[in-house]
Amino acid sequence: MQKTMILGALAALAATPALADYPQRPIQIVVPYSAGGSTDLSARLMAESLARHLEGATVVVRNQPGGGGTIGTSSVANARPDGYTLGIGAQGPLSIAPHMGGADYALTDVEFVGLFGRSLQVFVACAGAPFADYDAFAAYARDKPVQVGNSGAGGANHISAEAFGKAAGLKIESVPYPGSSDARTACVGGHIQAMVASPAEALAASEAGQMTPLFVMEDERIDLFPDTPTAKEKGVDFTWSSWKGVIAPKGIPEEVMAPLKAAVKAASEDPDFREKMTAMGEFVTYEDGAAFTARAEKDAEVALKTLDELGMTGMNN
Repeated sequence: MQKTMILGALAALAATPALADYPQRPIQIVVPYSAGGSTDLSARLMAESLARHLEGATVVVRNQPGGGGTIGTSSVANARPDGYTLGIGAQGPLSIAPHMGGADYALTDVEFVGLFGRSLQVFVACAGAPFADYDAFAAYARDKPVQVGNSGAGGANHISAEAFGKAAGLKIESVPYPGSSDARTACVGGHIQAMVASPAEALAASEAGQMTPLFVMEDERIDLFPDTPTAKEKGVDFTWSSWKGVIAPKGIPEEVMAPLKAAVKAASEDPDFREKMTAMGEFVTYEDGAAFTARAEKDAEVALKTLDELGMTGMNN
């Protein structure tokens, strides 16, 4: 009996340094999209920054695209919870896709480590639209549906346009396209009346006279469009932005999770990381695990309500 207790104590002591010495081998960050896109480029910058702020760490990026981001996200949710498989958590695969079916995980199946970037949303009028400011747009949309292009049915900008329309009591007719570039082309060509764009897209097109910003989906006005109101200013309690952050499988020991969370925070606030992310048009902002979780849950609630109203819940089952 005494020998058993001694052996157990020695085993516990032997296990402790292993956790304290984390990491002891390369950490991989799974990106649920193809290489070269904005999420992939952001992940590579995060990997570089994380390696600088987690002592002894080697961080590599692995792309695992498919299923609108659900395949890579599933691999993270179902990975061994040892701190060596992390992922880039994005709004679509986490807060929207599980409601549509076809995902083998739920929002509650991952650990939210820290958010590091958001993609802000600007609602714009397209070339030839019968409105050029928010008030004219709202007056038009009270009586007639506005044709709003999006990058695919059930995608983030489809959900945001429909959810905004419900919140504002305005009529929205969503027009899906194969991707964001297709929707943008239709917008500048005057084939649709409006779309949800990134600030970078909206700025370049507005300067060329191809789009007119109507409102931003933020709590406050943004620097790129200081004269463009928020929806809240117009009496509509609605905000929306796409986001990306670091996620992990559930069940990672606190001895590993604590330094990992601290490193993600430091990496997100690193001046070089912020400068490079900003240069790519990303809105760099850090949120800890609790705030990140709350954001994802809120977006999931909005998405579920909107998908229910559109009859799209479970459509991929």
